Amino acid sequence: MLSARARTRGAGRNLAANAPYVERPDVQDNALDAALLNVWGRVAPYTLSRFERARFERLADLVEAYEQHLVTMKDDAFRRKADELRSRLLRFVNRPHDIALAFALAREAAHRHAGMRHFRVQLIGGAALMNGALAEMQTGEGKTLTALLPAVAAALMGRPVHVITVNDYLARRDAEQLRPVYGALGLAVGLVQHGQESRERQLAYACDVTYCTNKELVFDYLRDRLTLGTRRTQPRLLAEQLVTKSPIGRSQRLLLRGLHVAIVDEADSVLIDEARTPLILSSGQDGAEDERATYEAALDIARRLVSGDDFHLLTNEKRIRLSGPGEYRIAELASGLPEIWTIRSAREDLIQQALCALHIYQRDVQYIVVDGKVQIVDEFTGRVMPDRSWERGIHQLIEVKENCAVTERRQTLARITYQRFFRRYVHLCGMTGTAVEAAGELHTVYGLRVMRIPTNRPLRRADVGTRTYVSGDMKWKAVLESVAHATRRGRAVLIGTRSVGSSEHVCNLLHQAGLRPVILNARQDRHEAEIIASAGQPGRITVATNMAGRGTDIRIHPWVRKEGGLHVILTEYHESRRIDRQLFGRAGRQGDPGSYESIVSLDDELIQRFAARWLLRLLAQVNKSTGEIPLGVGLFLRSVCQIAAERTHARTRRVNLADDYRFRALLGFAGSE
Repeated sequence: MLSARARTRGAGRNLAANAPYVERPDVQDNALDAALLNVWGRVAPYTLSRFERARFERLADLVEAYEQHLVTMKDDAFRRKADELRSRLLRFVNRPHDIALAFALAREAAHRHAGMRHFRVQLIGGAALMNGALAEMQTGEGKTLTALLPAVAAALMGRPVHVITVNDYLARRDAEQLRPVYGALGLAVGLVQHGQESRERQLAYACDVTYCTNKELVFDYLRDRLTLGTRRTQPRLLAEQLVTKSPIGRSQRLLLRGLHVAIVDEADSVLIDEARTPLILSSGQDGAEDERATYEAALDIARRLVSGDDFHLLTNEKRIRLSGPGEYRIAELASGLPEIWTIRSAREDLIQQALCALHIYQRDVQYIVVDGKVQIVDEFTGRVMPDRSWERGIHQLIEVKENCAVTERRQTLARITYQRFFRRYVHLCGMTGTAVEAAGELHTVYGLRVMRIPTNRPLRRADVGTRTYVSGDMKWKAVLESVAHATRRGRAVLIGTRSVGSSEHVCNLLHQAGLRPVILNARQDRHEAEIIASAGQPGRITVATNMAGRGTDIRIHPWVRKEGGLHVILTEYHESRRIDRQLFGRAGRQGDPGSYESIVSLDDELIQRFAARWLLRLLAQVNKSTGEIPLGVGLFLRSVCQIAAERTHARTRRVNLADDYRFRALLGFAGSE
């Protein structure tokens, strides 16, 4: 059975690169289709991959056969070969022999101009991407080089390609490193970065292949939607193009050329983790400081309310629910305040936001304060998100709470979820180190089948074990002992934490123990690449929030390799099993030795939020002498809490997508679909 969305995939491909603004129609699946797609998506990585891999192996054989003839070619003959293939691909699309030749050209160009040559497993990964799959490749297996293969093939077909990464540093690094490779094939490379002017962005998107971040790309798309208005439908765009006899982009200052081909790096982070929050394009409103008194009054009232009596903190959902007595108490405390406080819905909404600012949004967890400014920290990467703000007055309330200057509130101009945006691409594919856990949702929402790609060399990553302690103090003591044991042998250690506060706490403990850690969190994000790249030196202790440094290789010193490689310590479970695996994947890359372990406690946020109170009280009484919970019980607790968290987040993503469809009908920018 094909879903309605899947049936539009073929129709979308027929739009071709010459259409004014290409994107696939956005069609909602019914409940039955979604359920069937979810089941098939979960099964596919373990069944379909075996059959498809055999087909991709044959493609790899063709690539290697072609390459034997290319290695002896001089650069000018090599370029002519690429030009010949380009003219052929513009007429005949997706012929296996032509795709294999495109891969062979990319492989040889990478060897000549970047000093890198694709492994056979990377050819298989490239074939999976070319077939619209999501390739799960282990850390260090060369996802950047793998993406080069479908990018070259699609660009030679005349399709604009967007290679999407999670931060500006990675986008710039990949574009600069691979620009000579693309140039050898007659292809232009563009780079979109934060802070660029519109003209720079237009030129970058006009290139054959454009490297960009997910957020910059989506906001540029929203700007185009505002520009196009109701003219987004294909007939109207074509009609205007005929009447004006000029491309629509030239007169209307469009940034993109449509949504043709997307290759998403760290796809699980972009398509799953970040999909919980819609992206909103907004403009400022005047009078921010004039509203300060209102925010101060809201926080003052919120501080007088009693948790459990006047309001309930819904920890799992990270929201506040007022009680009946609480609503009466708010009305009482707001008596005599200005006019807005006389409106029941307005004052209760304002107090709910104030309670969230006080009890849910925590300093050094969801945000940091730098130079008197509140800056949001991405909870999945540990990185600061510049120029981003929370909506509905939350950001301004936090600024008042932290005694910062109040920024202007934002008025929504356009919004879209990642789910609706990425499934509008004619061809969507991606790569990541961890996708199997989310395979069902990836297939249901985006039509992406997960394919596991084998490693080039056998994995030598060892699981040292899991320890769960009754208290945080016992946990940190065990962490210090593990670090000291590893560094005495000259090994390198990477300690993963979930928040800025936790990373700084463990650093202080390490300093007190006479050790010299290097910290990497939102405060050091400018030096992220150099810190993480040197984390493999003998005796080096790196403390990193969440997955800070993701996308940058850790080079292991020969002595460290001899003594067992990098040792990774997870100090708190994440809300997704995938993120735990991402941290563990920092060790043992490309066949290097390495090890990892989990040292956690019952005080950790995930367990406190999702475990039953009675169970935690019972476990706190277990084995008080050592404070360590039995292994089986600890693993069961982890499984229960992470499954509950993943279900909660999946529900949030479904609600966001449903809200997006509902708001689409209300917002003037949407136009006809």
